Amino acid sequence: MPYLEETYDIIVVGAGHAGCEAALAGARLGLETILFTISVDSIALMPCNPNIGGSSKGHLVRELDALGGEMGKNIDKTFIQSKMLNESKGPAVHSLRAQADKQDYTRHMRNTLENTDHLTIRQAEVSEILVEDGKIKGVKTYSRAVYHGGAVVLATGTYLKARCIYGDVSNPTGPNGLQAANYLTDSLKSHGIEMFRFKTGTPARVDKRSIDFSKMEEQKGDDKIVPFSFSTDPESVQREQVSCWLTYTNEETHKIIRENLDRSPLFSGAIEGTGPRYCPSIEDKVVKFPDKDRHQVFVEPEGLYTNEMYLGGMSSSLPEDVQYAMYRTVPGLENVKIVRNAYAIEYDCINSLELKDTLEFKKISGLFSGGQFNGSSGYEEAAVQGFMAGVNAAMKIMGREPVVLDRSQAYIGVLIDDLVTKENHEPYRMMTSRAEYRLLLRQDNADLRLRKIGYEIGLVSQEEYEDVLNKERAIKGEIERLNNTNIGANSRVQEFLSDHKSTPLKTGATLAELVRRPELDYFMLTKIDEKRPFLTEDVQEQVNINIKYEGYIRRQMQQVAQFKKMEGKRLPDKFDYSVVNSLRKEAVQKLNQFQPVSVGQASRISGVSPADISVLLVYLEQVKQERHLAEKTN
Repeated sequence: MPYLEETYDIIVVGAGHAGCEAALAGARLGLETILFTISVDSIALMPCNPNIGGSSKGHLVRELDALGGEMGKNIDKTFIQSKMLNESKGPAVHSLRAQADKQDYTRHMRNTLENTDHLTIRQAEVSEILVEDGKIKGVKTYSRAVYHGGAVVLATGTYLKARCIYGDVSNPTGPNGLQAANYLTDSLKSHGIEMFRFKTGTPARVDKRSIDFSKMEEQKGDDKIVPFSFSTDPESVQREQVSCWLTYTNEETHKIIRENLDRSPLFSGAIEGTGPRYCPSIEDKVVKFPDKDRHQVFVEPEGLYTNEMYLGGMSSSLPEDVQYAMYRTVPGLENVKIVRNAYAIEYDCINSLELKDTLEFKKISGLFSGGQFNGSSGYEEAAVQGFMAGVNAAMKIMGREPVVLDRSQAYIGVLIDDLVTKENHEPYRMMTSRAEYRLLLRQDNADLRLRKIGYEIGLVSQEEYEDVLNKERAIKGEIERLNNTNIGANSRVQEFLSDHKSTPLKTGATLAELVRRPELDYFMLTKIDEKRPFLTEDVQEQVNINIKYEGYIRRQMQQVAQFKKMEGKRLPDKFDYSVVNSLRKEAVQKLNQFQPVSVGQASRISGVSPADISVLLVYLEQVKQERHLAEKTN
């Protein structure tokens, strides 16, 4: 009996944040792309928190935008509150975060996908990958239709053999009660791909009409809104915002939780999967931090046209009667009505060590993956992986070099490098502390770092690229002017310095020297800088940061140069490290397992010591000398 057969260049499985970015990247590069989803209504679904960005995650979104991704543009269209986090700290940790209207976010992303040339959307469950001689050939759906493709990107999120759990209730569904994908796991295992069982969770959604906001602290958005996308006109996003609210658990809340731990599937053993350490459930927090007498609860709107509110910080898998009891001890929630229960969700994902740094599987050529399927957590981590997987799938089909960002170029590089070199036994979450060069990898300069790469890929327009070149020239020119403009110790300058509690000048000084003073900055000097040219606010910000942190930036660039040197020492492909004398057994085992592409990557593998790296460097030098001698002899 014949079944449907079709052929595409790229096949993307899953239409969450990773799948959307992968499909858009492939289609925008002119390749015929098909995007599979279990439900078209779940495209770009936000099943958990109603926001995009946050600490370090905001960096990822801005980097994705600089490269030509869609998430930043989409949240700029659909946010209901925006805030720059950590502004009291240094610029390295400033992170943009926006509350989204969930339905609006999904609707706009779906509209973008539906109106992208070369992109087909198909509602169907993919049940098998088709592989011949170690190469991907396509996929088969549950209806037995076959789709041939040159590359496949798996972005299944939390849907593989998913089950949602609270108390003794276990539903075999994906998030928000959507259908789980129950067949693909077995197909992957049959091709030798190692799978893990991970878990994440979400709090209850409650009815806004049952909340007493007078007992909570109001959390407003920023007066001046900074857009996520470098292509968004800042004036277009200055609009009225919706408030969020802050309240706290208390000892009564914790008492109820402790008394019912035996009914929690997290502690009874009913949940098998490993949960995220950095986003624990409320019962986890109470058990692991018994000294804390309260925990924050963020009450956040799910959108403009719904009364559902999200209780951030109180995810749980406790039974629904316990959920009611504990939530109603929280100030402002005494009479709360639950719309959707909190639940934990278990799902299958891969061991990310199965992947190359291109996000292509080591065992199957042409098979790529991104998102929570790779063992990470979060919408933003998913989106950037999906984008990179989609780009590299396209590069492979087009016969072009893959695109790999290293740890000194982007948070995206840090994220992917961590996934493919470190053993992750829990959902991976991006944090600023994971980035060694975070002063260079700020959210404010993502366009300066990555726009050129996006242009070379083919996903950034000529106009967008020229904009960033003009920005670079403006920054450089203004820094030179400040370094070369001397200002005298006249009464107006001395009065200005006195007003800002800054040491008076004894002789002249450059404007740059004044900017470097801790109590001053570039923006303050307008009163004494008579020849200042008109510059956009983002250019002024870069000038200020580059001058004020010049010494730190120079030192970090020296560290990057050393890092690049180690990354440049390439290691052979499919190499047997047992032939290298003096390597420890554990190092041989790990290096044979990981097959690192460079000495730098090898140094980040758990179980490979600095002494092992020294042995590798000596071995590479010996090989180089032997090769040189052989060439000379011939």
